[in-house]
Amino acid sequence: MSVNNRPTKKKGKHKAGRRSGRGKTAPGTHVPIMVSEVVNCLEPGPGQTVVDCTLGYGGHARKFLQKIGPEGRLIGLDCDAKELARTAKRLKKFGDAFVPRRANFSELEEVLGELEISKVDIIFADLGLSSMQIDDPGRGIHYKNDGPLDMRMDDRLERTAADVVAEISEEELAEALWKYSDEPDSGVIAAFICGQRQAAPITRVDQLKRIVLNAKGLTEATWKKQQKSQSFGGAHPAARTFQALRILVNDELGALEQLLEAAPGCVKAGGRIGIISFHAGEDRLVKNAFREGLKKGVYQAVSKGAITPRQGEIRKNPRSSSARFRWAQLA
Repeated sequence: MSVNNRPTKKKGKHKAGRRSGRGKTAPGTHVPIMVSEVVNCLEPGPGQTVVDCTLGYGGHARKFLQKIGPEGRLIGLDCDAKELARTAKRLKKFGDAFVPRRANFSELEEVLGELEISKVDIIFADLGLSSMQIDDPGRGIHYKNDGPLDMRMDDRLERTAADVVAEISEEELAEALWKYSDEPDSGVIAAFICGQRQAAPITRVDQLKRIVLNAKGLTEATWKKQQKSQSFGGAHPAARTFQALRILVNDELGALEQLLEAAPGCVKAGGRIGIISFHAGEDRLVKNAFREGLKKGVYQAVSKGAITPRQGEIRKNPRSSSARFRWAQLA
């Protein structure tokens, strides 16, 4: 099955919060990652035009807006209508300097064209999930809360995760689990999922989680027992499956490839592009695109390696632990 899950357009126009305890984020908020590193590397300044491709809670955007001032402009993109509206209210005080747009960052060129902007000074993207999305059981993105098996970041997308699980072949599912999350038991899990869907549709988070646990010879009880053992650690056995399905449903790597291809043509000479990624597939795409651009003379400089959060930030915000930040400067 070829998954082309782009938004169906209608006619016409198509993250620092209050903390709740150590290592926890208060519900409805999101803590932006590596803010000082992002600002230091991208160097936003007065009067500049910045695109935040993943507006989210607005933590990075707020810092950019403070740096570019009232004469600058920040275009904030987000395909999540609910969070976009909330963040627009939070950043309303910045007036005309803040321009929110509902769009996937794969639509960057289209958005800039509509705004009659040829080139900008900075393009930034944080590819991680926001805490609001993770904590919302109605989205079905995370295995920790039961809810409908949806996983869409953008409710204009046609297929939910439940639809994909119902339609995809066993071979394609196994390939996706390996490609998008390096799941070592991809074949076994795919076989279990495709076997179980014959008995009953898989429409809930807990259903899928149980199937993955069973495929690995576990139950929730035995997993919790192992988790408490001093000799055992690591993520939930279903974590990789949920990650792979989310990437598949939202075509995340396809959108990133489009952004990496379009971004250099949208940035002024000497301008900068910065991207925070969270898993190997994303980071590999960013690293290779920046390195190839440097070889071809598109970029005059790129980060020598991935910049990672400091230990103090990881202790305060464990969700930042897998973040990798890379930047490139246009020739």
